[in-house]
Amino acid sequence: MATNEAAAIVPHEEPNPALLHHFVTEEQQKNAASLGMWLFLAQEVMFFGGMFCAYLVYRYKYFGDFGSASQTLNIWYGAINTAVLLCSSLTVVLAVRAAQLNKRKALTMWLVFTILLGLVFLGVKGIEYKEKFENHHVPGPSFAYHGTVPSHPDQQVNPRHAEIYFSLYFAMTGMHALHMIIGVGLFGTLAVWAWRGKYSANYYTPIENAGLYWHFVDIVWIYLFPLLYLIDRHR
Repeated sequence: MATNEAAAIVPHEEPNPALLHHFVTEEQQKNAASLGMWLFLAQEVMFFGGMFCAYLVYRYKYFGDFGSASQTLNIWYGAINTAVLLCSSLTVVLAVRAAQLNKRKALTMWLVFTILLGLVFLGVKGIEYKEKFENHHVPGPSFAYHGTVPSHPDQQVNPRHAEIYFSLYFAMTGMHALHMIIGVGLFGTLAVWAWRGKYSANYYTPIENAGLYWHFVDIVWIYLFPLLYLIDRHR
């Protein structure tokens, strides 16, 4: 009888409302979500890898023409955006840390900072694209390019080869910008939910996975910047 009374007064642990019904434990749910994100990033690597391979093939084939076209890019725009993305990676890390420490206001603040930095990046890229349209460097019927090979100033660049460079430039940076827009929208949603108290030290998996996505986007830019902006910049 005493045993039954003791069992009756043992408090039951409250279930986590974030735990979905088809998972047994919170750890299982977190591992499944993390695995899904890593698989998604793996296919993103293959997607961007194809464009990188195409760039390297044409860069090798039209070495001087690509170098000449690259010098039309504003290196300062690229450098500013690189610094902006590096800072945004830091704010994402601080957001994850705030979630781990159960600091709702700090979590929301760092997510908003990340959004602002993402918008700065997109704004700078928009200015850069505007200049390309004005200079007729956008592939298509109105494309026009006149330049010389950096290593041979007396040799004119083939406009068709330069157009290939700008086609890859817009394809690679355009897809990267699209991923940035998705990331900004994602963090906007997370910031609203964070302010409403949905995330805590016991449940912050969406913040962590969104951070992985953002870091991947940053890493892609770290490769795009030297490949597109810094080739043949030496005297």
